[in-house]
Amino acid sequence: MNLSKETDGIRTVALRNRHSGASKSLATRSARGTLRGSCLRGAAQLRYSPMSLLHPNRPSSTQAPHLDRVAPRAAIPGGSFEIFGSHLLPVTNDGPQLPSATFGDTTAYFDLVRPGRALLRVPEGAIASDLTLRANGVASNVLHANIAVPMADELHLVSNPTIDTDGNLFAMISGPRGERVPVSIVRIGRDLQARPFARDLLNVTALAFGPDSYLYASSRAEGTVYRISPEGDHISTFAEGMGVATGIAFDRDGNLFVGDRSGTIFKVGPYGSRNPGEVFVFATLEPSVAAYHLAFRDDGTLLVAAPSTSSNQPIYAIAPNGDTSIFYQGLGRPQGLALDSIGNVYVAASLQGRRGIVRITPDGSSAELFIAGNDLVGLCFLDDGCAALATNGTLFHLDLGITGRALV
Repeated sequence: MNLSKETDGIRTVALRNRHSGASKSLATRSARGTLRGSCLRGAAQLRYSPMSLLHPNRPSSTQAPHLDRVAPRAAIPGGSFEIFGSHLLPVTNDGPQLPSATFGDTTAYFDLVRPGRALLRVPEGAIASDLTLRANGVASNVLHANIAVPMADELHLVSNPTIDTDGNLFAMISGPRGERVPVSIVRIGRDLQARPFARDLLNVTALAFGPDSYLYASSRAEGTVYRISPEGDHISTFAEGMGVATGIAFDRDGNLFVGDRSGTIFKVGPYGSRNPGEVFVFATLEPSVAAYHLAFRDDGTLLVAAPSTSSNQPIYAIAPNGDTSIFYQGLGRPQGLALDSIGNVYVAASLQGRRGIVRITPDGSSAELFIAGNDLVGLCFLDDGCAALATNGTLFHLDLGITGRALV
């Protein structure tokens, strides 16, 4: 766009007709018309709206942002949704203009915005609601955003919560290593009220219900598993001498499996058998820097997450005969595990740089970030299609419409 040539034309005509008012006026108007035409043609070549050049305070585009989809399936506050669409970052004469976003009536803020993709962080206080973007005063279409809500806080969770056959949820207050806390386990009823269930246990690390309806709890500080009556009024030592006892899980025969993060998976005879509490070495693995997390598949395979300092960590699969293989590899700091009724595996982990709950197909062939959340350490499925999600300090409730695998 050669504006200097047209401008020189105005000066030449004006000087040449300095003594002729009528000719000067006519020539100048003609040159200005030529200049304006040149500007409009140049604007088209540069893909600017002509109106934005002639009226610089007006936006170059009034197209509404369009939302195609959001991922992952859900998020907790602090997690981010990835938004895919078009016109998400409008461009005006002053450059790109950041849009605004809301979940219902709650304002949210972007981690990243591009014309076709954005990362939007879920603010505290947001609930499952409609997501809308607004740019240049024009609103986008609406997409539903599934957001978990807090159900209990002031906890210290280091692994999955668990659920009994009556739908009550149980979670630990683990406490610093070597320190007892006044309440070690809380029970959360269907009324969402948290009440003390067990007291004075040292560093509770994992919870699981046995086929006898008793709650079993491991202590990483003592290398012990405790057996707790359904009302919480009687606690006994079930098995001990298991190093740094962390994750626990029951198989269909009632055997208890305990992960010593130093490198051993123990098998403990079921209560009521000829060898209750008797400990056997079942398998050995690479040590974990934190804890082993255990879950069984329907075929009797034991899945184990063992977080380390690597960003390419596996989930191990241990066959009933103790043979070990890798079920899936490529996770960052995998922790609590759970399965749904069709065999999908859910694990609190990082995948491709994003933290949350990762869903892995039953055959271990592929994985996706399913729930976004930076501090998630575990989960369990409830009996109504919902899930309880655990961060270090808070339990969240989320409606997923998923039936979990029965644990006992």
